[in-house]
Amino acid sequence: MRIPGRSAAVLAALVSTAALAVLSGCTVQPGDADGKHHLPVRIQLPSSHAPAVTRSAASGGQAPSGGQASPASSAPATRSAGPAPRVLWSRGDSGSGVRELQARLRQTDWLFDGPTGTYDDLTERAVSGFQGKRGLPRTGELDTVTWQRLLAMTHRPGKWELYLMGGQPADAPDPRCLTGRVLCISKTSRTLRWMVDGRTLQTMSVRFGSQYTPTREGVFHVYWKSRHHVSTLYDSPMPYALFFSGGQAVHYSYDFAARGYAGGSHGCVNVRDEAAIAALFAQARVGDKVVVHW
Repeated sequence: MRIPGRSAAVLAALVSTAALAVLSGCTVQPGDADGKHHLPVRIQLPSSHAPAVTRSAASGGQAPSGGQASPASSAPATRSAGPAPRVLWSRGDSGSGVRELQARLRQTDWLFDGPTGTYDDLTERAVSGFQGKRGLPRTGELDTVTWQRLLAMTHRPGKWELYLMGGQPADAPDPRCLTGRVLCISKTSRTLRWMVDGRTLQTMSVRFGSQYTPTREGVFHVYWKSRHHVSTLYDSPMPYALFFSGGQAVHYSYDFAARGYAGGSHGCVNVRDEAAIAALFAQARVGDKVVVHW
């Protein structure tokens, strides 16, 4: 069949356009459902700079137009950082948790004083040193990460590790302490209550004799007060001494103040708080009752 010249030119142009579309990867947009309106052919030229995009068949995803990969598809997956360590205690805090922290720091030789139960400057420096030694941020604050590391390296402290330097609560007074003026001394809680007519006026931590020189138990009375006493048997100072049974007395102890319950007496009742024993010495009288009990 012979085609007129003008029609042949139009046909050639259409064929050329279709061929270019095939070679260029064109997409042809379909017409409306009623067939009345048809969108023109859209030509998408390949770009030599567009990165290759891998599409997962399972996801059914499609690369954005223009051949550019989205950040989610081109960037490698990264693990999100966990939550920041939570601070448990810091300088100025106090309580049983701080006391346990200090006892555990003593076990690792990062703290030598206390435990006191108060997060002071010594505790802050000890925590900072512990953190730095293990590559943790040296904040000086006890956070959850530092606490877990410390727990893994130490054992649970016993009662007298927690109260090595005193500060433990007193137990209930013995019934014999509830009348009159009494130095009520408990071997169970290692405390002394100064009581008048059943009311506690003072409470202080005390230390007793060793296995071979035990502090006697029972009901006694103060029979002698000696402010600057020195033991003739052991040649050791016994300031603020309140004698109640032979050579046994309630008195201030420099050793107790320095070493806590790591040491012991030769039978006396040692007090480590000098201000407390000084106040007691000023109030106590010869004849006041002394009760030493479990």
